[in-house]
Amino acid sequence: MRKLGIDYGQARVGLAITDALGITVQGLETIHHQNNDKQVLKRLEEIFEIYEIDTIVIGMPVNMDGTKSERVEITQKFIHKLKCKFNKVKIEEIDERLTTVAAHKTMNFLDVNKRKKRNIVDTISAVYILETYMNKLKNSI
Repeated sequence: MRKLGIDYGQARVGLAITDALGITVQGLETIHHQNNDKQVLKRLEEIFEIYEIDTIVIGMPVNMDGTKSERVEITQKFIHKLKCKFNKVKIEEIDERLTTVAAHKTMNFLDVNKRKKRNIVDTISAVYILETYMNKLKNSI
């Protein structure tokens, strides 16, 4: 079974997925949705038809001081939609502070073209979110 990482944003949603054994994490794609959750849920449904996924890990956009940002409430509403649509799948929340910063540092290190950055930053952030969760799992064993 695989785990799916989600970096949920206002205009784009980054996705990452583990391999079947849960050893590695790969970026999957970025969904451009412009506040249309139906489009995101439809694409997730397609992904669930391709992969056996037992856990969704979604980044929670808390502020640097640990307080809730205005995006937290929006993300929680999306999580509710996920729970309704994929009610047999475990949904975990992970603090996503600094994942976008880390994604930009990675892209700068790899000298990614400025125009391409916008299309992949959310996918790379989803990778960091899912890796954080996987490391948390490993450390709790």
